Amino acid sequence: MAEKHFRKPLSFVRRSNRLKPSYQRTWDAALGRELLDVPHGDRDTSVAEGFSIDWRAEYGRIAPLILEIGSGSGEAVAAAAAANPETDFLAVEVYRPGAAQLAARLRREGLTNVRIACLDAVEVMDKLLPDNILSELWVFFPDPWHKSKHKKRRLIQTSFAEKATRVLAPTGVWRLATDWSDYAVQMREIIGSSSTFRNPHVGQRAGEHSPLTKVRMGDLDAASLGKETHPMPLEEALDTEGGWAPRFAARVATDFEQKALHAGRMIFDLSFIRRPS
Repeated sequence: MAEKHFRKPLSFVRRSNRLKPSYQRTWDAALGRELLDVPHGDRDTSVAEGFSIDWRAEYGRIAPLILEIGSGSGEAVAAAAAANPETDFLAVEVYRPGAAQLAARLRREGLTNVRIACLDAVEVMDKLLPDNILSELWVFFPDPWHKSKHKKRRLIQTSFAEKATRVLAPTGVWRLATDWSDYAVQMREIIGSSSTFRNPHVGQRAGEHSPLTKVRMGDLDAASLGKETHPMPLEEALDTEGGWAPRFAARVATDFEQKALHAGRMIFDLSFIRRPS
């Protein structure tokens, strides 16, 4: 009997990838330019074995490189690229219409310092990025996978932190944001427990000033989902650890974030610095 192969669960679910005609034209025009033309493996979000990219040749220079995972339609990365022309950006987005929207934005705004990879971020990190290449890694609002049985699909796991350690340069910065408190705690615990990262905001925004305390006292996550709420009294809700970063100024308020705030959720920012080797 043939041996069965069980694939590790992906951290994303792709919505419809059909492109409307205008986006298909943009896709075709951007492929091999703003949009990386990468041969894929067994999935169209995977990278073919043995394929590599010379990043210096790709951007035509040596410059700091920032990777954003889950760029969506590119509001944040395009704004950052326009404000920082001396920095190169790699935007990873598995949703083809979102990648096409970003490509259209880059071409419309004349931004030449961004490349888009419509690929699984783990594949990009494992197969296309050499050691210590990134100055920063951005993971803003990854899929929260609410159900307990699905939390193993979350992107931020110990294994992913190890991948981040490899591709981030010493003193490089890992920036994260989420609008779900239990995922924020998971991020804080997993990355905070790594010996290769340090949290520059240890102890900050703790106690009554912690967004986690506020979420627990109002059970805001459940409320935003229309579920029955179970608010905690202050003494139980109190987040004594803190460590939450102030809002990253370069992270523009996207439509996605505005919807989260309108639903009553709070935003958690975290940042970690890769320790020197």
